Amino acid sequence: MVGQSEGRRAVLLEPFVHQVGGHMSMMKYDEHTVCKPLVSQELSFYESLPLAMRQFTPQYKGVISVHLKKDSFGNLTLLASPNLQPEGCGRLDNTSSDIWHKYKWAAGTSSGTELVKRCHTQLTKTFKDSCPGRMRLRTDLQYCTDSLLEDANRNQTEKNSSNPWGLHCHRQHLNRMSSKYNENKLHQFLLLENVVSKYSYPCILDLKMGTRQHGDDASEEKKARHIKKCEQSTSASLGVRICGMQVYQADAGHFLCKDKYYGRKLSPEGFRQTLQQFLCNGNHLRTDVLEPIIQKLKALLSVIKKQSSYRFYSSSLLIIYDGLEHKESTAPLDNHLQGHFQKTNCTTSHSRVDVRMIDFAHTTFKGSKCNHTTYDGPDHGYIFGLENLIKILQNLSEGK
Repeated sequence: MVGQSEGRRAVLLEPFVHQVGGHMSMMKYDEHTVCKPLVSQELSFYESLPLAMRQFTPQYKGVISVHLKKDSFGNLTLLASPNLQPEGCGRLDNTSSDIWHKYKWAAGTSSGTELVKRCHTQLTKTFKDSCPGRMRLRTDLQYCTDSLLEDANRNQTEKNSSNPWGLHCHRQHLNRMSSKYNENKLHQFLLLENVVSKYSYPCILDLKMGTRQHGDDASEEKKARHIKKCEQSTSASLGVRICGMQVYQADAGHFLCKDKYYGRKLSPEGFRQTLQQFLCNGNHLRTDVLEPIIQKLKALLSVIKKQSSYRFYSSSLLIIYDGLEHKESTAPLDNHLQGHFQKTNCTTSHSRVDVRMIDFAHTTFKGSKCNHTTYDGPDHGYIFGLENLIKILQNLSEGK
């Protein structure tokens, strides 16, 4: 039986509460590791990752086997199998099975409204459990996770008190798996670094990069749909659009969130304003993280320009910083310590921000096992988006 190998129990996978974008469920494996359904093209990318790009992507930790479990009440859970544990990925015992009960989803036993209400409660509690201090998660935009929440005129029928995006993706994923596969079916998941694990209050901006989003293998219908999304959003004009965001508001003690539907509607000026909002904690602009972010983006730009044949279609770029401000000491330093501080200050600032590329299911490059078309030169659509992003941030830094 799966999960009894070597006397160890399977790991119950939890929804990753800091998922701000995307449509595929991201799961928490342990404090430093997340996992997602394996796509062969993405696996090929991680296995062939150029050395220069490794600092800008999550660390690849291997592949695990996952299966769906349903109890007598119809509750669905995902379990990772210990017998296929890659080395160095943490223990595969379940020390928090009681906590997992708050993530169980009853298939067909609750109305959509009840399910989303439970989702709100669970997500808010999970943020409190996973981050220091007390906080609430809320959203000031209107979007729907279930048709039952809309009236005949497609208006929202209740005010959301939190952003259930990650759990919404998780519920959809479990329902798809439950309808298509039986419990004995083993699914392969990628294990990846949890890039926000070191942050107390992770502020995350998910940006869809490039002027083209469809992969080479897209159907004509899907291709047309993605082209239309790009044309009607900042993907065409700027080479980048917002797919999700959470930013900690220190004045109110909650995360402000935006989703991909909000991002699609933005004009270039609206994009700039939202970028500014991402860097504002409710009291002031976080100028302390602005320059380190710009420097990391410039370093990424330099690397991308050198990657011939790569096309990062539909990939995202995460910009991350800590909502908890690190105040520098005001105490006087002696000459020796002052010199040391000046040398390490830049490094300290850069460690408080991060820039990571994610989602490579449609990335293609020369030599890829899933290669459909071979391209020459770097990804100019991605470069166009990066250059515009850097330019906007530089203008913000200069007060323009």
